[in-house]
Amino acid sequence: MSEANLGLIDKQIMWSRLIAVVEEQAQTLQRTAFSTVVRESGDLAAGVFDADGRMLAQAVTGTPGHINSMALAVGHVIDEYPIPTMQPGDVFIHNDPWMGTGHTNDISVTTPCFRDDTLVGFLACNSHVMDIGGLRDMSSSTDVFMEGLYLPILKIVEGGVLNETLMAVIRANTRQPVETVGDVYSLINCNDVGCARLSEMMEEFGLEELDELADHIIDASREAVRAEIAKLPKGTWRASLSLDGQGEPVELKAALTVTDGGIHVDYSGSDGMTKSNFNVPFCYTLAYTSYALGCIIARDIPNNAGSLEPRTVSAPAGSIVNAIKPAAVVHRHLIGLMLPDLVFGCLRQAIPERVPAEGSGVLWIVGASGSKSSPSRFGDDFMVSVVTTGGMGALPFRDGLSATGFPSGVRGGPIEIFESMSPVIVWRKEYRQDSGGAGRMRGGLGQTIEMENGIDEPFFFSGAYERVKFAPRGVEGGLDGGAGYVGLKSGSRLPSKGQHFIPSRERVLIMSPGGGGIGDPKGRDRVMVETDLANELISLKAAQELYGLERAAADQRSVTPIQEKIQ
Repeated sequence: MSEANLGLIDKQIMWSRLIAVVEEQAQTLQRTAFSTVVRESGDLAAGVFDADGRMLAQAVTGTPGHINSMALAVGHVIDEYPIPTMQPGDVFIHNDPWMGTGHTNDISVTTPCFRDDTLVGFLACNSHVMDIGGLRDMSSSTDVFMEGLYLPILKIVEGGVLNETLMAVIRANTRQPVETVGDVYSLINCNDVGCARLSEMMEEFGLEELDELADHIIDASREAVRAEIAKLPKGTWRASLSLDGQGEPVELKAALTVTDGGIHVDYSGSDGMTKSNFNVPFCYTLAYTSYALGCIIARDIPNNAGSLEPRTVSAPAGSIVNAIKPAAVVHRHLIGLMLPDLVFGCLRQAIPERVPAEGSGVLWIVGASGSKSSPSRFGDDFMVSVVTTGGMGALPFRDGLSATGFPSGVRGGPIEIFESMSPVIVWRKEYRQDSGGAGRMRGGLGQTIEMENGIDEPFFFSGAYERVKFAPRGVEGGLDGGAGYVGLKSGSRLPSKGQHFIPSRERVLIMSPGGGGIGDPKGRDRVMVETDLANELISLKAAQELYGLERAAADQRSVTPIQEKIQ
């Protein structure tokens, strides 16, 4: 089939096939990854790009921080290695935070796809590796060079021949050489599979190039987003957000402007860079701002170079959301994942019927490390992490989701995997009762987690959390969600950011935040209040005092569904 003869239905079928191509690409990465947060939680991105480096399609599996920053990463590769210098069998690698996903733990791999020695497009992917060297206690890093191996854009494979020297450098700069090198191979293989499937698709449809299909995808997506923006009220709305920070709070400010041609978010007025390591490279700011806008105005429109184009972002250089190298950035998600709530604060003033209350935002990733022997011997160290989540803010038309990784898209990891890769035992993992902000629509619940080392040795617990001092805010009379908490079961409170020495036989207690509520709690449907009480999502005290449930109904519904069946 000649491209000149492509009909609209043909193009739609081919676009759907591209989604299948990149989803198989992503599943290959997830199934072969060594990193637990990739394998179990989907902390990755995969996509197909045209010969000019424009993103055409992204995999369903993946996170906005990876995908929307990866949308620009192929362009950086082309700038460094112009297309005429590329050849079949080349593969490019880097983990530059300012050209990738914002910190050195995320490795990005780009593979030019050739058919009959003609470059027809690119496959790109990235994922999080557990250890890339640097400080074991990343909470103390003060510049990016303390945060591990820093790879500029380099050829990891040239003409089909692996760069053994570069691979040796990677292997020598990690505490987990088998796992880290395995993840690099996983990334390379992921793109190989994507390229093979893309070539098969082009062969099936008789395509010599992707140009016409690419133009259709990008142009149609761009115009669809512009049409949605045209329906919005025009003007500028402002919002601010206070975050815990480290030592002193961080203030973020945004101004959102809607015009006929696009929507722009400006972060002028936000705090400057910090000496701590939650500064945000602009690519990551752009990623989560674009995602927040997409959730509200373009949720049914494919995410690609075209649909991203009408959403623009600016931030002063040197601000915390536009950090300048060599700023410490390893925990850039602490700020970046909060940007959607700030953007929603602006949008709520224009279209309140679509926008959720504030949620937990930042993932509550539980990290544990130590040795299986005393004294410690090389090879006996363990370093594991599992993704846990808090509550999503309520929406005007339904309750917020509980224990959900919004806006990251990362799934909570299975505790069984975490325990199988370390001696740590998780004794409790459950919904945190009453943590969802009360309201006509209730915020989602956070979680309570309790863990200790299963052997008679101390271990290190590490975490970097937000929403401990500043809880997710409710709106329109809805109450705030429960603030987060980190401490020891014996009673001592721990700082929410840092690495902590946990003595033998001591347990860590982690309580993630709940989402804010929307509307007066006393206006909540009585059946919904009774159901929450019966399912133990709220306490009897909350049902009566916050929701105004009459005592007779409260007494009746305080019996759990399981008890009901027994009776």
